[in-house]
Amino acid sequence: DSGKFTVIIGGEHSVSIGAIQAYAHKFENLSVLQIDAHADLRDSYEGSKYNHACIMARVKELCPIVQVGIRSMDAEEKSNLDPNRVFWAHSMVNSDEWMDKAINLLTGNVYITIDLDGFDPSILPSTGTPEPGGLMWYPTLKFLRKVIESRNLVGFDIVELCPNTVDKASDFLAAKLLYKVLTYKFLNQIK
Repeated sequence: DSGKFTVIIGGEHSVSIGAIQAYAHKFENLSVLQIDAHADLRDSYEGSKYNHACIMARVKELCPIVQVGIRSMDAEEKSNLDPNRVFWAHSMVNSDEWMDKAINLLTGNVYITIDLDGFDPSILPSTGTPEPGGLMWYPTLKFLRKVIESRNLVGFDIVELCPNTVDKASDFLAAKLLYKVLTYKFLNQIK
């Protein structure tokens, strides 16, 4: 309520749920944009409903979701999936038409949760569960900018970076992504 803009930097994806619950309580008309390789729609995993594999199942209980970059799920998740609100990584490769379709599904207030495994492991290998065939840098930035220019971004998180001593490029990509999203947010407020 003090007008601050909050960014959550994870850890694994389960850290997002607390922030999203708070935003769902504070903002009417909230939706969540998920950028991720995995649907994360399991009801429970390894004995917990709040495991990283369940995060979006919990979010769906709070508000509408739009999923971008998905390319891995199990049968249980498929039954909990709304195919009209999912943008599969393989269908996004040769066209930007999906961007406006995804944005049109978002409500006025948007929280963005970015699991770094949404990116292709060729540009971000340092994540806990990399999946081939992911998002690339410039199209993702273009999409995020379009979202932020057309909706009220209330907060966001970046999760699932798994730093190591060999690959520093992933660390820099994550930091630059944070910087870019903040820049888009605050430049949009100046306009």
